[in-house]
Amino acid sequence: MDHRKEIHDQVLNAANKDELREVYSEWADAYDHDLVNEMGYVAPTITVNEFQFYLHNNQVAILDAGCGTGLVGELLSKKGFQNIDGLDYSPKMLKKAEEKQVYRDLTQADLTSSLNIPDNQYDAVISVGTFTCAHVGPVAFNELLRVTKPGGYICFTVRDTAWEEDQYHLKMNVLEKEGRWKRIKADTANYIKQEGSKCKVCVYQVT
Repeated sequence: MDHRKEIHDQVLNAANKDELREVYSEWADAYDHDLVNEMGYVAPTITVNEFQFYLHNNQVAILDAGCGTGLVGELLSKKGFQNIDGLDYSPKMLKKAEEKQVYRDLTQADLTSSLNIPDNQYDAVISVGTFTCAHVGPVAFNELLRVTKPGGYICFTVRDTAWEEDQYHLKMNVLEKEGRWKRIKADTANYIKQEGSKCKVCVYQVT
């Protein structure tokens, strides 16, 4: 089996958080090359291009939730955004993100738990590749909503298989009925070209 596919399969089928962190630690050095250059991981570019339309100036405070090696932060930086914080569960991936020198602050954190971030801290949140199989489920929306200012935007991808397995639409609809956020759009887009996977690219505004 191709090494890239083998390690990617391990990521999607990790049994627990410790196993997931170990796989990402092993993959961190080759992650960008394998996913972007070899496998055609286009979700970061597609999502950042969508996200920028909702940001009114390049001084807004942005949280990159599940930032990994910093692919999204790097794309945002190239578009002129400067106040980007990142968080991720993997210390090794955060180290690679730090090397890109595009983040104001980087934090090791678990998106399925309470975050050590004050309420209404960010103008916008972006999360690409985090809502996928064996990773973070829709429960994380609660914390992302809490740290985003009213009127701010949350833009995220959900991998196609995870969308069905974890019934994301149910949680998203409940939060909308509760008046926590309102849906701006949820479009289907390419995720990783080589494997033919798709994702939902969702934009919600905090109310």
